[in-house]
Amino acid sequence: MARIDVGENDDAKKINAMRERQKLHPSAGQLERLQLFETLKVMRSERTKAAPGRDLSVRLADGKTVKALSGVTTPLQIAQNIRVKGAVVGRVNGELWELARPLEADCELQLLGFESLEGRQVVWQTGACVLGGVMETRYGAQVCREGVSDTGLYVDYRLDNSALSLEEVEERCREMADLKLPITKLELNLQELRELFQDALRLQLAEEQMQGPTIGVYRCGQSVGVCSGPILPHTGFLRSFKMLQISPVTLSGNTGLSGLLRMMGVSFPGEKEREQWVREQEEARKRDHRRIGKDQELFFFNDVSPGSCFFLPKGAHIYNTLTDFIKSEYRRRGFSEVVTPTLYSTSLWERSGHWEHYSENMFTVTCEPHTFALKPMNCPAHCVMYEQRARSWRELPLRWADFGALHRNEHSGALGGLTRVRRFCQDDAHIFCTPDQLEEEITACLDFVRSVYLVFGFTFHCLLSTRPSSYLGEAALWDSAEQQLEKSLQHFGERWELNPGDGAFYGPKIDIQIRDAIGRQHQCATIQLDFQLPIRFNLQYVGPDGGMYRPVMVHRAVLGSLERMIAILAENFGGKWPLWLSPAQVMVLPVGGDSEQYGRKVVHRLKEAGFMADIDDDHGATLNRKVRSAQLAQYNYIFVVGEKEQGSGTVSVRTRGGKQLGQRSLEDVMTSLMELRGSRSNRDEF
Repeated sequence: MARIDVGENDDAKKINAMRERQKLHPSAGQLERLQLFETLKVMRSERTKAAPGRDLSVRLADGKTVKALSGVTTPLQIAQNIRVKGAVVGRVNGELWELARPLEADCELQLLGFESLEGRQVVWQTGACVLGGVMETRYGAQVCREGVSDTGLYVDYRLDNSALSLEEVEERCREMADLKLPITKLELNLQELRELFQDALRLQLAEEQMQGPTIGVYRCGQSVGVCSGPILPHTGFLRSFKMLQISPVTLSGNTGLSGLLRMMGVSFPGEKEREQWVREQEEARKRDHRRIGKDQELFFFNDVSPGSCFFLPKGAHIYNTLTDFIKSEYRRRGFSEVVTPTLYSTSLWERSGHWEHYSENMFTVTCEPHTFALKPMNCPAHCVMYEQRARSWRELPLRWADFGALHRNEHSGALGGLTRVRRFCQDDAHIFCTPDQLEEEITACLDFVRSVYLVFGFTFHCLLSTRPSSYLGEAALWDSAEQQLEKSLQHFGERWELNPGDGAFYGPKIDIQIRDAIGRQHQCATIQLDFQLPIRFNLQYVGPDGGMYRPVMVHRAVLGSLERMIAILAENFGGKWPLWLSPAQVMVLPVGGDSEQYGRKVVHRLKEAGFMADIDDDHGATLNRKVRSAQLAQYNYIFVVGEKEQGSGTVSVRTRGGKQLGQRSLEDVMTSLMELRGSRSNRDEF
């Protein structure tokens, strides 16, 4: 997008002057919002007046204990007292806790900085508040939504004159941050939210963000907006901003232009963090899966099917190899593969509850007088399979896996390479078991996750997400399930954390976050309990006593979306795929004489054994040039064959890293390659 200097012509000067006037004179709507916010704030403070502080004991991450007063002492005060620098959010008994929020009871306190995933989200959420205030008070924009993503912050807005300089916006954000404006946050219910925001679009988007009975609303200076997570106490915690781009926004259910623009950026607590982020971005650009996909001819996208990937032969090889890997684990672990339809009547989605909560994210097909929808998930179909006949306790657990294509109507603005698509496939499976079998099944699922992630070389940790405020079902059932999940995690032996209140409304879950080669975190695997679908479909089994009982349903994925996992793996390996997964395993280079015929025989032998092998028969290229070309194409091994190799039935082997492994018999090399492939090793040498 073209940028302009707002001081370079008369029109720009007029725009700037208008913005300065708007900065000095908030609109009537802004003033009304501010007054109502302050009224609600006073009402909250009167309603929650705390009793005199009582002594608390706070255990820190290093094992030390400090004293505190309930309703008085905050994580920020503790951080200052023990001289911890860089803290941006606390974790109290596993729950994220704003620095300025007073502690309420004896607890364990962990102080998190910007280097943590949670810390970045808090800094970016606060940056979104600052950017929203700048857009509203300095530019006269109608701010409709502010929030964060995995990669930064954003603000959606409308502005009559949208020619903005990103550098100027950064400077305005820094100016607001320097003022150290306090940021106040209230939790408002739906009625209060509707009183506060009169703008229909702003209100609609805020309601879509609500996960429970309340939502966070903040005040920063003269601006009031919606905030979906913890924020910092004041703007002075932010020292640097980087605005990245402006793009149009397509709203849910609206295929046309909404008139909304999205400004995306990042914020930092200091210049050191910004410099580190710049280095990370440069490394990420080098590893961008979209570049790797193009350079290695793995996949592409086309407007004839937006958000749906075309996998070329080499990309399909990776796709199928991953699928075969998981299928081999299924056979070892007692899973059975099923095949289910793609298109279903809306009656199924109404029965499962998805039509009410998810219909706008589904692709529909009308065939009068019926309406059908492409499946965005497999679970309702598996419930239909379960209920096809009476089930006995002797059959359980049932473990059904499904690789069917799924479709979700993602907004066009959210699509991005393989990480967010409309058509995808998951290593999706559902387990139907008795309550007594649950702990053992969860433990087995966790072991499944570990064995797969070890192959890729990922480190990971688990999050136990517990009952949210708007849960369905009996509290006692939730408590029992959460205890079983916790026992499984304790037996599992890997690092895990409590994530209170973040479970789905229908059951608690375990999310697994992986860390890739450049330190980025991704959430792929999930183990989700579901109490509601068995009730909605009236699923039952006959128990040992002849009585009818309700099974527990477990949703489970290890890779998650295959498309997204391919993107993560491409960037994790930097395009240097390990042999077992590589779409370019061996390049054969014939040199001199009639060695080309022998080279073709070598390629034929490799292909017969299932290897991805090619021959470079360009007679105009030197050997060095051919070797370099094969290395750049990321072939795992380069086999040089000449008259000497032809006469002895050997190949001269070198790795893509340039190490020469010497002349070896073709039979020995084939055996070594098959062993390396079978072990799914990441080693280069054999």
